[in-house]
Parts: sequence; structure tokens; C-alpha cells
Amino acid sequence: MHTSLPDFDMPNEEQVHLAAESFRLLSDPTRIKILWALLQGESSVACLAELADAAPTAVSQHLAKLRLAGLVKGRREGTFVYYSAADEHVRRLLAEGLFHADHIDRADQAGGRASAMPARTAF
Repeated sequence: MHTSLPDFDMPNEEQVHLAAESFRLLSDPTRIKILWALLQGESSVACLAELADAAPTAVSQHLAKLRLAGLVKGRREGTFVYYSAADEHVRRLLAEGLFHADHIDRADQAGGRASAMPARTAF
């Protein structure tokens, strides 16, 4: 089986659990919009709510979950909190997800086969 392959390696249970939790949190369209906006730079809840076309209270709840998962971080300045993406891993994770979605969309448009040239997206 696979275990007889010399370079075969499975992630441990904690890694699998944490990765699944990150993917679960990324399964919400509003959270993807919030994270994409934060990858462009630091932002407040009010600005993120406008960009994501969501209520500020909903954005705050999403940010709290993303923060607990280590996907975003906050910086307090007076009474305001400014959020940003946690690190470069978040950028790569989101960029790959969006690139994959674009690839699937193009394959569907081409009648089930991927187009030769994927769309260029600024990641």
C-alpha cells in the first residue's frame, strides 16, 4: 500500500483537525470577501462591512471567528480595532482557492474541459 512508499507521510491528527477548521471557516463567502479585503491592507469593521456588503455586526462576528482561528489579527488604536490578515499563509491559501474556483468556472464554460489559459488574477 501507500505506506510502503519511501516518501509517504501523513499529517498528524492535530494538523488535520486544524486544517479542517481553517477550511470550514473559509467556506463562507462573506469571510472570503473580508479576508481578501484584509490582504489588500489593514481595515476597520465599518470599512470591511461596506466592502463585503454585510452588516457591521455580522462582520464583527466573522472577524472574531477568523481571529480565533489565527487567520486575522487586530490592532487597537483608541476605541477602534484595525484588522489585517495574519500572515502570508492566508494570502496563499485564499489565492489558491480563488484560482481553483476560476479554473473550475472556466472548465464549466468550456463544456467540461479546462481552458488553455487561466485568467490572470492579482494575488
